[in-house]
Amino acid sequence: MRPYRVIVGKRILGPLAGIVALVTAAVIGVAAPAAADGRDGETHRIFATREGLVGKHTANGHTISKRDHFVALPSRRALSADGSGAFSVRVCRADSTRCEYAPVWDVGPWNTTDDYWSATRHAARDLPKGTPQASAAYRLGHHGGKDLFGRTVTNPAGIDLADGTFWDGLGLLSNAWIDVTYLWQGSARTGIVAADGDTLNVRTGPGTRYARTGLAAHAARVPLLCHARGEQITGTRGTTNLWYRIGAGNWVSDAYLNTGSGDALAPAC
Repeated sequence: MRPYRVIVGKRILGPLAGIVALVTAAVIGVAAPAAADGRDGETHRIFATREGLVGKHTANGHTISKRDHFVALPSRRALSADGSGAFSVRVCRADSTRCEYAPVWDVGPWNTTDDYWSATRHAARDLPKGTPQASAAYRLGHHGGKDLFGRTVTNPAGIDLADGTFWDGLGLLSNAWIDVTYLWQGSARTGIVAADGDTLNVRTGPGTRYARTGLAAHAARVPLLCHARGEQITGTRGTTNLWYRIGAGNWVSDAYLNTGSGDALAPAC
């Protein structure tokens, strides 16, 4: 039996006991390059599926609406209360052309105790950080190719996306590998999105003349990496020309953020 190794960028992590195969990011999407700014959390490349289930209830009691905006992760350890973004993620297309910031409001896919983003994961401890158990089961035959409930795994999903996140936020047409940043892991100060509706437009720069590059869901908690002065905007939180960079090439107006203390929350860009 060969030890399990994981290639992350140019680093090789391992060996880890109990795993049979050599794993690479290209094979199962274990990890994408690190987040553009280490203060916003770790980023892993994960296979995403569309949740659907309109009219049903999520694990936190939220009633799923058409084109809703949230994600599901396979552990209750990262479940936000309905209406809260205490646990939020940035999900981006693999080509980085579109991203969405969304709260974690459901548990799944496949497992319910697989906090694979944690260094002290609750289940499947023989797998490296960043590898969903379902992905290892599907690609490598981990646990006999079954999830932790004993069901045969038919796709390598480690995250579910609500329909609005899937279609409108990322513009996906089918299930796909995406880059997921677990924002609660970051050290940056944060703000809470107070959208006038379900979502807020994310721009490539500090103004509406900049291209829209994605969405931030209402209630999502986003990192405030730095700030700049730009176009004056009137929003749910007042009128201001203050903008925050919340990711690489991702900007939102402070007029739609509950930040608490303004400029003091982040350095100048």
